[in-house]
Amino acid sequence: MNKTKYITEELINKRLEAKGFGEKQQQDEDAARQNVLNHYSVELTDQWTERAEYYIYEESTSDGYTVYIATDDASSISVCENVHSYDHDLGDKLEEQIKYSSGDENYPEIIYVDDLYQDFIDQAIDNLFIYLSEKFEEEVINELMHKGYVQRD
Repeated sequence: MNKTKYITEELINKRLEAKGFGEKQQQDEDAARQNVLNHYSVELTDQWTERAEYYIYEESTSDGYTVYIATDDASSISVCENVHSYDHDLGDKLEEQIKYSSGDENYPEIIYVDDLYQDFIDQAIDNLFIYLSEKFEEEVINELMHKGYVQRD
């Protein structure tokens, strides 16, 4: 007798959790952040360093306005490309930098952020967690189908 093995949400989630991108990690912001950063071999720091590959920080103009700098070269700031009047697009900048980082396990890419508890960081991490969860879910389903599991309609 041939017993059909079905792919279930529980089975998928169990395998996603083993990869660090399941429901349990989604509910734990610290675990989600660490798993995303580990996956991309990135380290966020609020300690200024010349070794950082990317910098995001707040500055003040001479007349007292706040601007935000997002750059890969802190010694050469382009007003047109690196200076932002608002922080609403910093999450996109950070997300892109993390996603296409050049770090590895032994030498993670360092990204300097002047405050590690800003909303745009959470936004970037959330977006990357969802992106990776969906990517890994596809991989898990393909692995299970390769092992003889079938999807229910």
